[in-house]
Amino acid sequence: MRAEFLPFHLPDIDDAEIRSVEETLRSGWLTSGPKVMEFEHQFAEFVGARHAIAVNSCTAALHLALDAIGLNERDEVLVPTLTFAATAEVVFYFHARPVLVDCCRKTLNIDPEAIERAITARTRAIIPVHFAGQPCDMDNIRDIAQRHSLAVIEDAAHALPAQYRGQMVGTIGDITCFSFYATKTITTGEGGMITTDNDEYAERMRIMRLHGISNNAWKRYAAEGSWRYDILFPGYKYNLTDIAAALGVEQLKKCWRFHATRKRLAQMFDRAFADTTAIAVPFVNQGVEHAWHLYVIQLDLDQLTINRDCFISELKRANVGSSVHFIPLHLHPFYRDTLHSNAAEYPCATRAYERIISLPLYTRMSAQDQQDVIDAVLEIVERHQR
Repeated sequence: MRAEFLPFHLPDIDDAEIRSVEETLRSGWLTSGPKVMEFEHQFAEFVGARHAIAVNSCTAALHLALDAIGLNERDEVLVPTLTFAATAEVVFYFHARPVLVDCCRKTLNIDPEAIERAITARTRAIIPVHFAGQPCDMDNIRDIAQRHSLAVIEDAAHALPAQYRGQMVGTIGDITCFSFYATKTITTGEGGMITTDNDEYAERMRIMRLHGISNNAWKRYAAEGSWRYDILFPGYKYNLTDIAAALGVEQLKKCWRFHATRKRLAQMFDRAFADTTAIAVPFVNQGVEHAWHLYVIQLDLDQLTINRDCFISELKRANVGSSVHFIPLHLHPFYRDTLHSNAAEYPCATRAYERIISLPLYTRMSAQDQQDVIDAVLEIVERHQR
């Protein structure tokens, strides 16, 4: 057993990020300014999108995306039940209705067949979430969206730098929303990015992220700017700071290296658990490049004498951190009561929730760290095998 606790995640920050933040602090420009613009330009180039709009969270990104498509009260938006709160809660901001959709049993991504069944005359958009970093079945989802005149807003909080059939996530749907939260592949502490090829959407989101003030209003404190500004709409306070962007610029330079490390760690987990029938390793579809934000195993509870919660407790006793992604929305009191949802309506997500465990997977893990995780998992399985 490890002598010290292995946390579920640690960010990978070095001197380059520290220098970049220090330079920004010394520049005197701390809020949204030239560093944010640099980050936006580099991110758009990285994924191949026409526009990239930096914001202070992926939640803000999703909110602005729904505003850009003109979501109205009583409209419906299809979202997976196996996701974090943000994906659905932003729909309520408009007094609209999120419609929960079950997942595929293998990938845990939103099920296109369930999407089709959930569409009504009020449906305006689909928000597919690329669970753990694996792209959803975007061909089927885009086909459904086109046939029903729906917008596709991708929740890509897990999916940098994922690819679907050779195309970068960030260039597939109408709008894509990324997260730079502390646990993500690249981080700005808190932060997010929106990408789109639609000029009108991009203009609207840029204006709405900062109080609905006319574009480039941040320049009013620069030599080339003016004190005058126009409020065009009642907007929000969603802008990213230059301090955060200073982190992002340096982190983005390492994104492919970070991804290569995560992929290598995931492959090592796959090999280590290949002969353990009580554990199902993540299923990866052909034609995709998984971002490996998470490594999620599923327990075969018929082969074990303990349940998932006890398994996690055993890992903790072995000084190994872990987590669960996610408690499906239909099991939370608010969604259960507001949407009158029940577990029987979402059999795949409900079943998965009882079995899934996210193991530590991050670039600062040493070979010994990973071996400690593997040893702990295999020891628990051996001790509790039926």
